[in-house]
Amino acid sequence: MIYVGIDVAKDKHDCFIVNSDGEVLKNVFSFSNNISGFNLLLDSIPKDSNETIKVGLEATGHYSINLISFLCENNLDPIVFNPLQTNLFRKAHTLRKTKTDKTDAKLIALMLSSCDLQPYLNLSYHLSELKSLTRHKFRIKNQLSKLKVSLTRIVDIVFPELPSAVYSIHQKSSYALLYEFSSPLDISNAHLTKLSNILSSNSHGKYSKLKALEIRSIAKDSIGTCSSSLKFELKQTIDLIRFIKYEIDKIDFHIKSLMNEISSPIVSVPGISHNLGAVILAEIGDIRRFNSPAQLLAFAGLDPSTHQSGKFNATNTSMVKRGSPYLRWALLQAARLVAMRDTTFRNYYLKKKSEGKHHYVAQSHVAKKLVRVLFYLLTNNVSFQPQS
Repeated sequence: MIYVGIDVAKDKHDCFIVNSDGEVLKNVFSFSNNISGFNLLLDSIPKDSNETIKVGLEATGHYSINLISFLCENNLDPIVFNPLQTNLFRKAHTLRKTKTDKTDAKLIALMLSSCDLQPYLNLSYHLSELKSLTRHKFRIKNQLSKLKVSLTRIVDIVFPELPSAVYSIHQKSSYALLYEFSSPLDISNAHLTKLSNILSSNSHGKYSKLKALEIRSIAKDSIGTCSSSLKFELKQTIDLIRFIKYEIDKIDFHIKSLMNEISSPIVSVPGISHNLGAVILAEIGDIRRFNSPAQLLAFAGLDPSTHQSGKFNATNTSMVKRGSPYLRWALLQAARLVAMRDTTFRNYYLKKKSEGKHHYVAQSHVAKKLVRVLFYLLTNNVSFQPQS
């Protein structure tokens, strides 16, 4: 057996090659993060013998994606270690605080020889595309959230009385009002018919002339501070929010198209839409990676932590939260929605609530039950059937 340990970085990677007898076949060397460096790695791995080659590296975000693809193309499916695994393994083998790229490469090679893990499974085209799109959507929505916070700050300065008069300032009618009339003075001087039309047309008739009169009345007595710079910032922030919402709609369209091509049974579960299902599928990847629902639960970080020492055994422990944060979020959201639409899940949630558990604790129990159901559906490729 030949073990190849690789420590991944941005511009270069370090590699160490050793066999099962402890003989160093290639001492630690560096290769650049380009095609010539990848070919150098390939040439450095002995291929004359009939020995099996195991390649291992640490998960380092996007820095390892191209290297993993190259290794898979050359039939060297790597084993990808969680950074927590390598950190704990390092602490178990030395008391010294020594961490360098070279020692990490040796450490990963040693881990390969001391454990038996499944190699990396290259995702299918659809799952790879879904993972890219769903994570891109998360990043875009984070920008949208920051812009909404910024808009709230501006409104608190310009027109602090407005939030009490409308359902939300982050709705279409509020945006249209603030974009057309960017200060209380503009609203108080606005023609009532125009003000009413803007509110009515952007709220599907929910806000009528009476709402326009109410807003114009509080605008006349507003303590808001207005300046040309704040009005400009207000309009530009609304423009950015509208633009990002439009871009998110485009992402949702691509996600739905891919989900229709996959035709996964996950969307048969009541409450799981194409968008939520896409996040779950993309983060799980190939369901064959998991031998049981417990492994999938641990991957999501939803399994409870364990604390036992001597005769003490903790009964109230928090969830681990060491898995995929995207998958954990999606499963908890799905659990909330499924419990609203399916009788069995709703009764299970109420049962946990009746036991005195907090809402979020009961919801996490529903998520664990949902994981077991999803594991069965995806493994057997069958649609969800509600229990009678």
